[in-house]
Amino acid sequence: MSELACLIAGVLAENMGYSGHSFLENCNKNTCFIRLNRYPPCPFSPETFGLTPHTDSDFLTILYQDQVGGLQLMKDSKWVAVKPNPHALIVNIGDLFQAWSNDIYKSVEHKVMVNRKVDRYSVAYFLCPSYESTIGSCKKSSPYKSFTFGEFRQQVQEDVKRNGHKVGLSRFLQYNNQQIQKEMAPH
Repeated sequence: MSELACLIAGVLAENMGYSGHSFLENCNKNTCFIRLNRYPPCPFSPETFGLTPHTDSDFLTILYQDQVGGLQLMKDSKWVAVKPNPHALIVNIGDLFQAWSNDIYKSVEHKVMVNRKVDRYSVAYFLCPSYESTIGSCKKSSPYKSFTFGEFRQQVQEDVKRNGHKVGLSRFLQYNNQQIQKEMAPH
């Protein structure tokens, strides 16, 4: 999975004109991980979340889902079901790749809905850098401040604890809305 994830990330970087994709040098087996997911059936409500809407906090996620279904992606402000395919893997862009690419690639918002009658299983591989790795930009000008993966993860955990949900990349913009409004106000 590690080799596949690095290959895909490398191809995406090359498509942007970057053959020297230094972020891959900081991704190794110590920081990347696999998550095995089991979503038990829920007979009470067809609208029960297995995973609430979110984006992934890594560079890339490679996902294999079983034939039960339940994965949905946000597309054009609507939730779209991802039909299970036993011969395909799903590749999601994560927040770090979005920041590195200056928003050329977007981190996809997704959720999982549980099934009423049967278990749902999936396997996800997360391509992550070391916690000390600075998430730079592929270009000099960036909408994001310089930050490390460790700082990003810590902020995500604090936001979830404080607000009940992840705020994500907007926390690391060069200018947030309050700063922009303050700068645009008449003096």
